[in-house]
Amino acid sequence: MNIVADDNMPGVEELFGAYGDVKRISGRQMCPTDVATANLLLVRSVTKVNRELLDTSAVQFVASATIGTDHVDLDYLQERGIGFAHAPGCNADAVVQYDLSVFCRLMPHWRELNVGIVGCGNVGGRLYRILKALGVACQVYDPFLHADSNPDLVEYCDVLKANILCFHTPLTRHGPHPTEHLMGRQQLAELAPGTLLLNAGRGAVIDNHALAESLALRGDLLVALDVWETEPTIDRALLDQVAIATPHIAGHSVEGKMRGTEMIFDRFLAWRGELDKPQKVIFEQTEELAIKAAANPINAAILASYDVSKDDQRFRESIHRSANTAHDFDRLRREYPVRHQFSHFRCPDASDCQADLKSLGFVT
Repeated sequence: MNIVADDNMPGVEELFGAYGDVKRISGRQMCPTDVATANLLLVRSVTKVNRELLDTSAVQFVASATIGTDHVDLDYLQERGIGFAHAPGCNADAVVQYDLSVFCRLMPHWRELNVGIVGCGNVGGRLYRILKALGVACQVYDPFLHADSNPDLVEYCDVLKANILCFHTPLTRHGPHPTEHLMGRQQLAELAPGTLLLNAGRGAVIDNHALAESLALRGDLLVALDVWETEPTIDRALLDQVAIATPHIAGHSVEGKMRGTEMIFDRFLAWRGELDKPQKVIFEQTEELAIKAAANPINAAILASYDVSKDDQRFRESIHRSANTAHDFDRLRREYPVRHQFSHFRCPDASDCQADLKSLGFVT
């Protein structure tokens, strides 16, 4: 079996290697010639999987080690009889860690505020459960959930009133509830002064042109963007307007990326009719965080495990000296430093807040 895999996907050789020869290709540059003789195609969200890519290929199974599927033409795969799998929820914990790090940096008293969550699926749902466990007031907008399934469900116009507004929706352009430009010029105008707007879902869920116009007119919004409507090309002017900027790395923890590969491998085995699951990758021993003397031990633990400001600084420095922002955007993602989720860390000396740390996922 010939296997073509994104060059930024971990664990492929270890898990899939027994089933064929693995060829690594840049996901962004993947073309029909690269997959012509492939039987198995393993991608991430930067690869457009469609008729143009696969029409002359021998691909029998496509797997995307990502939560979303907006980069895959599922109708075409079904038409061709090509199997498909993705990894819903694989990096949910990493994205929540990103969100909370942004909260700590931009609104340190976030536990006293109201958090609005747009999209309460794998990521948004995980964020919601953690915040509720910590006693944080939440409002949720998700038109696919029924009122009896979540007591905090509200209409979209009401969730916009939250102090912190997080978007965790897929990108859809059709159907009863399209999300493209869900946050547009009108909705931006409705946000209260001091609102923190965070997008770690898909770039085009927020109209970036309208966002730039809004930020130019009013200086009372805080914006954190991990995803960009024109990525990998970056609008330097918008970059300068937002408070936190990162290159689509919210879910890029070691554990999240590896879990994505494991999930699609399990689905691949199921497609082959093999029921026995492989040995899971064992991560290295946990690290200890010393936060005993911190005035706010929860914020201290979050930022000690992952400080989003470092990614923001690295991104800004690279883009501002770049002659090709698209190239550097992808380079930063490809060369992203090792980052571990909360579950990798122990906080043994924070006896006064062990329950809250456990709710976050830390080892106590």
